[in-house]
Amino acid sequence: MPARNAIRLLLVVVAEGALWSPPAAAQPLSRYEFAEKHMGVDVQLTLYAATETTANDAARRAFRRIAELERVFSDYDPDSEAMRLCRLAQPNEFQPVSDDLFTVLSAAQDLAQRSNGAFDVTIGPVVKLWRRARRRQELPEAAVLAEARALVGYRQIRLDPSTRSVSLARTGLQLDFGGIAKGYAAQEAVAALKAAGCSSALVAVAGDIVAGDPPPDAPGWKVGVASANRADAPPFRWLCLANAAVSTSGDAFQHVVIDGVRYSHIVDPRTGLGLTRLCGATVISGNGMTADSLATAAILLGPREGARLIQETPGAAALIVCDSEGRMSAQTVGDFARWEWPE
Repeated sequence: MPARNAIRLLLVVVAEGALWSPPAAAQPLSRYEFAEKHMGVDVQLTLYAATETTANDAARRAFRRIAELERVFSDYDPDSEAMRLCRLAQPNEFQPVSDDLFTVLSAAQDLAQRSNGAFDVTIGPVVKLWRRARRRQELPEAAVLAEARALVGYRQIRLDPSTRSVSLARTGLQLDFGGIAKGYAAQEAVAALKAAGCSSALVAVAGDIVAGDPPPDAPGWKVGVASANRADAPPFRWLCLANAAVSTSGDAFQHVVIDGVRYSHIVDPRTGLGLTRLCGATVISGNGMTADSLATAAILLGPREGARLIQETPGAAALIVCDSEGRMSAQTVGDFARWEWPE
């Protein structure tokens, strides 16, 4: 699954009141920011803590949790748990997996069914072909693409909740969690920060953002949504997030033009081809895993079916922006207005 770039989520963490003055018995909270690279992207932490020591300890725990999850889900690391499962699993034999892998696979399979296969973590073989195609500026060979597509299909995964184990129907399957794992990592990082005593926090794993409690003296974390068709555009919507997640997915800035056709980095599991339409979706949900995967699915389904899927998901809302005959059109789905920054 792809990284997200199109409707650019601009992290502008504006806390109205950077220092809180609570009753005298409590220490004031100060704002701290941290950044590291994990999962191939920049990860930003913003949190409030009473002391620098508390903030540093909380940040270490959050980054450590993200690093743990990278060792579970990475498709670049041959020794990640997901890649070992693909390499070592015997057809139709159930293998026990970690709670993290089972949790994310369960959510992925549920969304695969709800989206009629538009979201599918078995897309790995095709995604790797398109990575090579973008580097070489040439389409995958038809025969090679057909061979890779034959390995794609979410129904080839079976889960046993009673033993938290996984069965793959055949050898050669390759899992790609790029459309769900970063959102899960962001939500787990926020949980780690809360466990360390920093409940007022926000984590951004590239375009997947999860907010904890709001900053002191602010209704929420202020996050800007910029235009889908200009890399330098200022935000045209401002969100107010507290104990919620937002993810963006789209194809405005990552694509390749081959033989005059513009192909997105987002690959449709049902066709094996990169998307050719310009579209982006920003999805808000109660947790990062849902927001991340819904944003990916909405882009793959298109605005009409994507909106339907989001409407059927409790608590989800979205802003979908698409190019219609050279003009960008936007539609909101669900109670998106609830999350907009108050005037």
